[in-house]
Amino acid sequence: MIVELRRYTLREGRRDELIDLFDREFLETQEELGMAVLGQFRDLDRPDQFVWLRGFTDMRSRRTSLTVFYSGPVWSEHGPAANATMLDSDDVLLLREVVAVPVLDRGAANPESLLHATIWYWAGPFPDVDPTLNPEGNLAVLRTEYAANDFPRLPVRAGEHALVWLTRSPLRADVPAGVVKTETFRLRPTPRSSLH
Repeated sequence: MIVELRRYTLREGRRDELIDLFDREFLETQEELGMAVLGQFRDLDRPDQFVWLRGFTDMRSRRTSLTVFYSGPVWSEHGPAANATMLDSDDVLLLREVVAVPVLDRGAANPESLLHATIWYWAGPFPDVDPTLNPEGNLAVLRTEYAANDFPRLPVRAGEHALVWLTRSPLRADVPAGVVKTETFRLRPTPRSSLH
C-alpha cells in the first residue's frame, strides 16, 4: 500500500476545530472513493500540529481518488473551512508499507492511548533495515516511495530517504547506521482514528 504521512501546521488554537470537521466530513467520504484513512492524531509535543495517514492501493488509484475527491462536492463544501484552520499542509512524506499499517475498529480507541512515531532519514538511498525493529511494539514500518507525485495539487517532500516506525512502545530502537536526522512524535489518536 502507498501511504501519505501528512503533518499540518494549524493556526493557533484551531486544531480541535479541524479534528471535529475532519472526523465528521472526511472519513467515510474519502473511503467511499477507495482511499483508506488509516489514522488521525494530535501531536502531543506540538499543540498546533495535526498528523494523519492516508493509504492507496497503488499510485494510479491515488491519482484517481484524489482527483475525484478534491474536485467533488464534499471538498467543495467543507474544504474552505478546513483550509482556514491551516498555516501549512505541504509537510507530506509519500511512503510504501514494509510492515503494514493495521486496520482496527474506528472509534474504539482508549482516549488515553498513545502512539510513538520515529522517522529516520538517510542522505541517500538507505540500506536494508530490519523491519521488525521492536517486534513487541511494532504497529507499522514504512519507507520512502520513490514514484513521482502524479497529483501535484498536493505537494509531497521530494528527495527524502526516510523510514517511519510506528509503535505503542516508548522504548527507542537503536538508530541504524548512516542515519543523518531523526524525528520523534508522541501521537494521541482522535476519537474516530482507525489506528490507535
